[in-house]
Amino acid sequence: MTIKLKTNVKCGACLAAVTPELDQIENASWEVDISHPDRVLTVYGNCSVENVKKALEKAGYKGETM
Repeated sequence: MTIKLKTNVKCGACLAAVTPELDQIENASWEVDISHPDRVLTVYGNCSVENVKKALEKAGYKGETM
């Protein structure tokens, strides 16, 4: 399963802030394309969109379904 979310993760410091939370999602790997205008977060694995959004929000960021 692949989840793609539009985010407000804009830079390396933002990535550092979300990494601990996103790394806690079990059975998933992720990447953020900060060069894309929508700052796309792609999550690969067996997890729910809700869990990914909660992890982002816990780090102080937002994710919208594309």
